[in-house]
Amino acid sequence: MINLAEGLRLPTNGLDYTILAIYFIVVLGIGFAAKRSVRTSLDFFLSGRSLPAWVTGLAFVAANLGATEILGMAANGAQYGAYTVHWYWIGAIPAMVFLGLVMMPFYYGSKVRSVPEFLLHRFGPSSHLLSSVIFAVSSVLIAGVNLYAMAIVLQALLGWPQWVAIVIAGFFVLAYITIGGLSSAIYNEVLQFFVILAALIPLTIVGLKRVGGWDGLTASLTSSHGDAFLTAWKGTGIGESNPLGANWLTIVLGLGFVMSFGYWTTNFAEVQRALSAKNLSAAKRTPLIAAFPKILIPMVVVVPGLIALVMEPSLGKGGADGLQYNDAIPVLMRDLLPNGVLGIAVTGLLAAFMAGMAANVSSFNTVFTNDIWAAYLKKGRPDSHYLKTGRVVTAVGVLMGMGTAVIASSFSNIMNYLQTLFSFFNVPLFVVFIIGMFWKRTSAAAGFWGLLSGTVAAMINYFWLYKQGIISIPSEQGANFVSSIVAFVVGALVMLIVTLVTKPKPVESLAGLVYGTRSPGMEEPPAEGDDAWYRKPALLGWSAIVLAAVCYIPFSF
Repeated sequence: MINLAEGLRLPTNGLDYTILAIYFIVVLGIGFAAKRSVRTSLDFFLSGRSLPAWVTGLAFVAANLGATEILGMAANGAQYGAYTVHWYWIGAIPAMVFLGLVMMPFYYGSKVRSVPEFLLHRFGPSSHLLSSVIFAVSSVLIAGVNLYAMAIVLQALLGWPQWVAIVIAGFFVLAYITIGGLSSAIYNEVLQFFVILAALIPLTIVGLKRVGGWDGLTASLTSSHGDAFLTAWKGTGIGESNPLGANWLTIVLGLGFVMSFGYWTTNFAEVQRALSAKNLSAAKRTPLIAAFPKILIPMVVVVPGLIALVMEPSLGKGGADGLQYNDAIPVLMRDLLPNGVLGIAVTGLLAAFMAGMAANVSSFNTVFTNDIWAAYLKKGRPDSHYLKTGRVVTAVGVLMGMGTAVIASSFSNIMNYLQTLFSFFNVPLFVVFIIGMFWKRTSAAAGFWGLLSGTVAAMINYFWLYKQGIISIPSEQGANFVSSIVAFVVGALVMLIVTLVTKPKPVESLAGLVYGTRSPGMEEPPAEGDDAWYRKPALLGWSAIVLAAVCYIPFSF
């Protein structure tokens, strides 16, 4: 897990804690305000499908912008340099655009409440139950990552005991989701997005000024780490060595295609935000709107990691002060920010942790209630029963997240742990989706066995072939890329073989579930104003792709 060094205690005062207290009050206020709109289970789990695209778009990116990413990607920036931008410009943007343009019409048009429910319609109960259980497990594991990481950080920065940090953050997440449902989570995520930026932007600006601007930063890093450190592709040829331990093939296929598409297109913690949009046009635009701030996030996450490396040359080298790469953001907060601004920065970190945890808890309560409880355990109950169940399951999810935080403590690097989880759970789900969505012949049995075999193959590659040293992979991240490719290939081959020897579903039952077919929901006309040129999904999507490609130019030579 994150091992923050000693000596990072921040000189916080009453002003900083006042800012933190105001934030908590506003968070609960949003929860109580959202409560008035919660009358049915659809209101609780999907905000009654009533939210505008700009709200769901900001919530979409905020749900991903947890403090685990902020601390982890700043650490990666300090350790790997410009190679870290691959997680954004090739490892996120294409998949987000694909989700908006290609997959959201199927998700939203079929009126499903969750990603596993789509598999119920496409493949049947076996794939549905398996995917529901897998997603429920992964959700509480990732929620535990956020809680444990937050406890470690607040203990190092503020001196709070770990259990105090876990209980306080868990209580507030539990309170505002239980009270206001997904609407409360989403509106708080919009608030948290701006609070996070308010913390990171001053840190980046002041840090750049301290190291002599961008020219001073690049000159210093080139001198100490060589020319390749600030390029994204140098040294990534097959057979060449680089700090990331990956070549261009594993970056493009492992990260850019398999892991990225597996995460962004099937992770219900993200997709749920788009499903809460008020109409199909808004749902399609949700990940596309989110793509634009996502493109720019490296400027306030990766760049601070580079700044910290210049200001603290001992970062990552251990020594007497024990500074690790994970200390990059806390070091800058300690050395650069005055009181008041320091309070905003601490609040921003806490907001980021809470956003990440809330996204996973709100998606967990939806999947468990709708896809496990209502579908298999307690069928045909009144809607009020499922609304009450959702609130109870929210509390259970928070408590389980506290328990799974212990598992996160056994991993030395938080980003490695998260990427490992994604390769196990999201990639096999993606291969089932992508083949089932584009090949009508794919049978129900193929969906189940493809999902199961892909998950097992990824685990075998990681825990046996890699961990036991049977195959040599230079780094943990490189192993995750390989596990993702293995999961995709094995899952696809199994699906192909099983499909050829089993009976497909009738074509008439696939309307709106397979590419080239339509359902009534997919024919929904655009709402007033949605046909404006600047709201066209295709324009937004391709603009994001082009902008991401342009961002690569300064880091490619």
